[in-house]
Amino acid sequence: MSQPLVSILIPCRDAEPWLEATLRSALGQSCKECEVIVVDDGSTDRSAEIARRYAVDGVQLVQQAGSGAAAARNTALRLARGAFLQYLDADDLLDAQKIAVQLERLARAPARSVAAGAWVRFTGEPNDDPIPDDPLWRDSAPLDWLVRCWDAGGMMHPAAWLTPREVAERAGPWNEALSLDDDGEYFCRVLLASAGMVFCREARSFYRTHAGGSLSHAKTLRAWQSSHEMRRLVESEALAAEDSPRVRHACAMNHLQFAFAAWPYREARELARESLKRARRLDPQAQIPKAGPRFSALARIVGWRLARRIQGWRLPKTGGERPV
Repeated sequence: MSQPLVSILIPCRDAEPWLEATLRSALGQSCKECEVIVVDDGSTDRSAEIARRYAVDGVQLVQQAGSGAAAARNTALRLARGAFLQYLDADDLLDAQKIAVQLERLARAPARSVAAGAWVRFTGEPNDDPIPDDPLWRDSAPLDWLVRCWDAGGMMHPAAWLTPREVAERAGPWNEALSLDDDGEYFCRVLLASAGMVFCREARSFYRTHAGGSLSHAKTLRAWQSSHEMRRLVESEALAAEDSPRVRHACAMNHLQFAFAAWPYREARELARESLKRARRLDPQAQIPKAGPRFSALARIVGWRLARRIQGWRLPKTGGERPV
């Protein structure tokens, strides 16, 4: 039986230091029925030149004006011919067996299932250290996974997933109005359009953390607004699927996670207040996420808001503002 075609879709913006390794991990898949599409979204470095070198290996390069990662992914999605979609950021990596393992599992799973895999953060080069367990790493019904994720503030980065085209078409395109956390909104819709998620521990991917933190952590006001709006959108999607106490609690926790993260930053504090109000309406009993023992001790004395502002004195600037 011939293997289905898998489209590996890579949005790229100024990824010159990492793109070659990412392309090699895509081209090195043991599953050979793969097409690789790079959408260069207005890079000012040599990213397009690097991608062009791999045309001989079948890599397709599309260049467009800088419109954001979601727009780049939508461009790649429109060009994709595969029966399955693998998103891969231009600085992340796939294990050579990643796609093959997930295809084999999906072949035995109920129709319209999506697959996810184990992943680790890395800097420099990935290593072979044992991958720790995560409460999200199990087969799940769509809402079961979302509830666990939002309750615990977890995530599954884009490269961890493998999505059948049928499910992606039901979910719709990426939301180009979002920047930060656009993947959380997109894969919420993908999950809700699916029959459920099958987890493949052996299908590994690697999420690069850059010196000073992930690039996604460089939050401007627009990024804070995107992350805030994402939570409103996924709340609406989840409650439309099941308006129940457990879903309302999970949505409340999702808003509280945002409020906790945003509170130290002056430009994001009004958004944090809105998230706190929304969380109270959803579930008045929901509590701010637990933090470390030192923070918890300080919060008992001065309250979590002031404790977060004190923490903020040691945080980097964001969007031109000093945390206060």
